[in-house]
Order: sequence, then C-alpha cells, then structure tokens
Amino acid sequence: MAEVINMPRLSDTMEEGTVATWLKKVGDKVEEGDILAEIETDKATMEFESFHEGTLLHIGVQEGETTKVDELLAIIGEEGEDISDLLDGKSSTKEEAQSEEQTDDKEDTSEDETSNNDSTESSSEELPEGVTVVTMPRLSDTMEEGTVATWLKKVGDAVEEGDILAEIETDKATMEFESFQSGTLLHIGLEEGQSAKVDALLAILGPEGTDVSGVAKNFKAGGDASTKKDEAPKKESKPEPKKETPKQDTKTESKPVAQPTQTASGGRIFVSPLAKKMADEKGINLSQVKGSGENGRIVKRDIENFTPAAQSAQVGKFVPSGQEDFDEVPNSQMRKAIAKNLAKSKFSAPHYYLNVEFDMDNAIAFRTQYNSLPDTKISFNDMVVKACALALKQHPQVNSQWFDDKMKLNNHVHIGVAVAVEDGLLVPVVKFANEQSLPQIGAAVKDFAGRARNKKLALDEMEGSTFTISNLGMFGIESFTSIINQPNSAILSVGAIVQKPVVKNGQIVPGNTMKLTLACDHRTVDGATGAQFLQTLKGYIENPVTMLV
Repeated sequence: MAEVINMPRLSDTMEEGTVATWLKKVGDKVEEGDILAEIETDKATMEFESFHEGTLLHIGVQEGETTKVDELLAIIGEEGEDISDLLDGKSSTKEEAQSEEQTDDKEDTSEDETSNNDSTESSSEELPEGVTVVTMPRLSDTMEEGTVATWLKKVGDAVEEGDILAEIETDKATMEFESFQSGTLLHIGLEEGQSAKVDALLAILGPEGTDVSGVAKNFKAGGDASTKKDEAPKKESKPEPKKETPKQDTKTESKPVAQPTQTASGGRIFVSPLAKKMADEKGINLSQVKGSGENGRIVKRDIENFTPAAQSAQVGKFVPSGQEDFDEVPNSQMRKAIAKNLAKSKFSAPHYYLNVEFDMDNAIAFRTQYNSLPDTKISFNDMVVKACALALKQHPQVNSQWFDDKMKLNNHVHIGVAVAVEDGLLVPVVKFANEQSLPQIGAAVKDFAGRARNKKLALDEMEGSTFTISNLGMFGIESFTSIINQPNSAILSVGAIVQKPVVKNGQIVPGNTMKLTLACDHRTVDGATGAQFLQTLKGYIENPVTMLV
C-alpha cells in the first residue's frame, strides 16, 4: 500500500517549506530512517527522514520548489505499484473544490451579505496584533507527545528571541526549548508535569497587556493539534495561522507560573559549572543541595555553605500496621519509550544467552600500571569497551543489525554504554570506539554519564549504536542478562569482579574473576558465532596489553 508523504512541519512557525536537495530519486529503495530530502524552513535547512520503507514512486515537489505544510511531497510504495488514483484523487479534489466555489458564487443571491459575514468572521478569528501562539514542538523523530518538566519563564515575563522558555521531556531526553519570538509571556497552556501531543497549545506570546483569553480557549476547543485549527481560516483570509476567536473568559493563569525550584519533576539539577566542579571535588551530592541562585540554580556559595548534616536520609513512607497503601506515579515519556522498545525487542527478537567467566588478574595489574601514568585514569568498564570494539572488528556478524528485508553488517563500531538515570535508562554512544585510546574512551564515557544524569545529552549522542554494553558490576551484581537494544544484534552484560579460589596450573590459589553474559539475536548471530566472539574478547581482557598493539 502506497504511503503519501506530506510536507512536514519542522518548526513551530513553519507554514511552507522549500526542497533544497533530494537525496533519493524516483525508483530508489527507501528504508525507515533514510534521509529523503533536505527541507529549507523559515529557520534552517533540515534533513527529513522517512518513516516508511519501500520504493520512491513519485516526487511532488522538485528541488527549489516551495509548498505549504501538509501538501504532497512524495509517495512511497511497492515497486511498480499503480499510484494514479492517489495523483488523480488530489487533482480531482482541487478541481471539485474550485467548481464548488464557482457554483456557490453563482447560486448565492446574497453574495455581498455573505462576504461581509465572512470578513467579519475572519477578522474575529485573527490573532490580536503581535500575538504568537507557541505549540508543543517535535523535538525528536519519534516524539508524539511531550511533558513540561520546568517553566523557566512565568506569565508576565519579557521574552527575547533565543530565551529558554521551558524544558520539555520527550521520549528520549529532557531538552531546552527556546523561543523564536520576542514579547511578553501572556499565557501558559500546560503546567509543569502536564503532557500534551505535538502541536498542542504550549504558550502565547505578545505585547504586554493583550487579552488572549479567547485565543487560549478557542485553541483548546478546536482540538489538540494546531494544524487542523490553523487550516480552516486560510480559506477565507490571508492572515497568519493559528487564528482563534477572543470572546470567552480567561482561564486562571497564575497556576502555571514556574516556581524557582532546584530540580524539575524529572530530577534535573540546575548548577553553575564552578559549583559542579567544587561539588565533585568535595564529594557532595548535588541533589541534596538547595540552590539560592536564579531559578533555584546551585552556585558557589551554596557548595561552600553546605554541610553533610543538612542531608536528609531517604526513608520509606510511614504506613500504620495492617493498612494497605500505595502511591501512583505517572509514567514519564522516557519510561513509556523504554517499555515500548524493550517489549518490542524481547517479544520479536529470539534471544539466547552465552555465559563466560574471565580471569581478571592481568587486567587488574594492567590497570594499576596504566593509572600510575600522570593524568591518566581508566576503569575496567573502559577496558571492556575497548576490548569489545576490537573484537567486533573481527566478528562483524555480532556487529550487525536486523531488518525485515536485509541484514546490515557494520564495518564501523559504535558502542552504546547503558547509563542509569532517575527516570530509566539512557544509552549514549561512543563513536568509532575501536579507533579511540583507553583514555579517550574513559573521558567520553565519563562525560556521557555525567550529562546523561543531568539530561543534557543531545539526541545524536544517543543514536547509531551497533553494539551495547550494560555494566552492573559496580552495584555488586555478579551476573545478569540484558534485553537487546534493537536494531542491534547483541548486548553484553558485565558483572562484578569477585575474588575467590581458582585453579591455576593444577593448584587452588586466590584469584579474581568476572562473569559476562552475551545476549544474541538468533536471527543474525548463531551460537558458534557468539562463542567465537567471546573467545576473542577473552584474549583481549585477560591479556590487556594486546589492546595496545
């Protein structure tokens, strides 16, 4: 079944787009995630990826041409598929619309009266002068709805172009959302912690003192998405989209005012770079520090004045004996995405597991010697990442990805490192890990982990992995299994290093071992292939000096 691809809305103010470059031509195969074209919006030229797979059957807008949002851009379907109905349908629809308009004009006996009514209606739907409706932006390719984590502006505040309005929690991360307009924040449509679909009313900006009560109420009455609301007035008039009739009572706007808290609902901590550095040096948990700076930001004096006695111990909620009690916690966008992706992976990919135990005596000695060098510090996890990267180059089948119609054997190695955060799990990616040194990998992982916990990772830093490592050894977990991070074919679970009696040269001696579990997708990685990969990995980890060759 052919899919019609329309001109996407790539920014909150975008009304039309220009095709700068087509990266596919008619007849080319298109996979889900492939970049179809580069679209020039009112703000920037952006890549537009396909959410469908098939053959590019038709291009509706040539390079350099411009069309409105939601107009035909391309058609994707099966090779040789007849799409004449789709093309004829659109043209006939336009012709019918034109003929209907002509007929209506001829048959309408009160043309002047109607036009007057139309103009009155159109003007009533227009936004007050200088007012802009800001809608929930699409901050990731898979984002369907967003949650307002924190408002950084409150109603009545002056907003300049480029100011951060709010922090929006998507299915992948919490991201700052900046304003593309200047004015006064007149209305907030979503309180902190509330969720709404993409294109729903987020805020209204305009000149100070402008009455936008009707705009807000009318927008909501028209539905969640702004696109449907915006299209209706275009038939009658040319004013800016997002037109609503200002005639109903205002909603209470004092409630959504952003409160200067030190953490958002998602656990975000605002801290100055100097304060963060001081906290790291002193071993202070920033979540226990109350910020005295702007918007509750933690600054230098807060760290200097902090005392460990001020920390509050986490204790369970008191419940009287024999009484049932529970708390309901709304699922975050991240948690929803994790649940959806892991369920899809577990129930669609045939998992099997390979368990091994490595001798870590040489690795411990190697790390001790390596860290004795000036300004050098690596972890066992860094060594595992490097060893996996080198082993994957020798076993591309394990470095593969499964798709419905093909299997992709990656010649590059991008390793995802699972990082636990308050809301769930993030997987930043160490790109070209096989080409990086141990200190470079260590610095990258440390940086990713720190920014992941503060939800500061960029989307491109969490995409493109070809293999994943999950390490729970620091929590004392000796062995565990993980669910594959699709579309990858495998994930390695790393346990703790345990000191125990081992047999060497026929004698029982003290030794250090580490258990690892490789979860494989049987569609791409056979048992023997996975076992060979682990043998290669064993050589690198038990003799780490070979990683330097």
